[in-house]
Amino acid sequence: MKHSMFRRHFLITAGMILTSFFLLATAFMTLSYRYMVQDRTQTMDENINYVAVLTQKLLDRGYSPTSEQEGFPFYSPALSSISQANLLLCDAEGHVVRYADSTGFCSAYGETSTKTISPGITAAMEADGSYSGMSDLGIYPSVHFISGRPIYIQTEDGPHMAYMVFMTASANDLMVLWRSLATLFFFTAVVVFCIAFVSSSIFSLQQAKPLRELTDVVRRFGQGEHDLRITDCNRKDEFGELACTFNTMADSLASAEEDRREFVANISHELKTPLTTISGFTSGILDGTIPPEKVNDSLQVVASETARLSRLVRRMLDMSAMQARDTVNSQVEFDICETMVQSVISLEGKIRSHHLDMDLHIPDKRTMVWGDPDGITQVCYNLLDNAAKFACPGSVISVNITTKGRKACISIKNQGETIPPDEIGMIFDRFHKSDRSRSMDKEGVGLGLHIVKTIINQHKETISVTSENGVTEFIFTLALAS
Repeated sequence: MKHSMFRRHFLITAGMILTSFFLLATAFMTLSYRYMVQDRTQTMDENINYVAVLTQKLLDRGYSPTSEQEGFPFYSPALSSISQANLLLCDAEGHVVRYADSTGFCSAYGETSTKTISPGITAAMEADGSYSGMSDLGIYPSVHFISGRPIYIQTEDGPHMAYMVFMTASANDLMVLWRSLATLFFFTAVVVFCIAFVSSSIFSLQQAKPLRELTDVVRRFGQGEHDLRITDCNRKDEFGELACTFNTMADSLASAEEDRREFVANISHELKTPLTTISGFTSGILDGTIPPEKVNDSLQVVASETARLSRLVRRMLDMSAMQARDTVNSQVEFDICETMVQSVISLEGKIRSHHLDMDLHIPDKRTMVWGDPDGITQVCYNLLDNAAKFACPGSVISVNITTKGRKACISIKNQGETIPPDEIGMIFDRFHKSDRSRSMDKEGVGLGLHIVKTIINQHKETISVTSENGVTEFIFTLALAS
């Protein structure tokens, strides 16, 4: 498994090199073969034409082609030596009557008369008037380049083939060339193959090292060591990018794990108080510790804490449902002024019970915005409810709706205690409640403002809070519909 990357790189590199060399060798040798055969054949065709014309003229003038003084034996040694090829003079039946090799040696009539060329070549010569190709002619042990022409005599019936002249050259030179090229390509391929092996090994080791480090870190991270990070993230390649991405993911997971632990701690704390109270009063009633005349009061406390638990669970379910989506699925056009007025009416009883006054600064005409009406209604309700909880009795809660550019700005302001600056940044956190609110607000669970922040974020809008000189103001924005 450790060498799988090396094997893949090596096999791919070796395969590409071998394929390239094979295609290159095939193309080069094919082209060289065609060029050599074509060049050799063309040269021999031109030379045999000269020999045929010369022999034909001598025959037409009455000279015998076999004459030692003026015939084929006279001029063929020189032509064979110049052409570096063999010359043959054959009769009409294919018997070789004269032979001159490339060294200039010419055999006598009696020494070669037993050699006869293939009948097929004789027939092709008589039928086509020429012959060109590669053959052993029936007299050579190996294949030769062959080029032949007929020599005619005039008879009463017309021209009749009396002799044939052939020029032949061995094809061994071509085989020698091919063997030389094959040897050259073989050694070159071996050298390049060795270079590829070394380079692939080095490259694979360089590639495998950060992967092994990443694998080790991921394994240990999965085992709970969430403080581990990849140190080699400064590389300017894909591994460096992967390392940075992993570190970012690890930071996110560590942050999520910290949030989860904090959430569990907070929810445990929030559940502990009402459950302890319910357990204490229930046990007191059952074992008789609480007098009968105080049982009703104790049951009232139990009912109050039970309702508190119910609100906490309901708020947690609402928060979970909202956090399951990043954005609002469907947005419609609605009047934010009407939504705010309805929220104020819903909290009228609580506002009066706290002896508070409302100061509404709402435009006369409708202010249409885009969003989720139910979600924004909950935002308005939670902010108004929060303002009523912490406002001083007899003070005023101010609501102001204005437009600025393409946004509607909604402000909710109350008068009460100033929120310390170090708590402003945590006010939208889950279960965050200041010490003063724990004593004043026995019904709160610390999720209302977190739900507000979540809904506003899902609308891709902003919400801010300021608190100075006892005046606390929440401002959030919504996109105008027109």
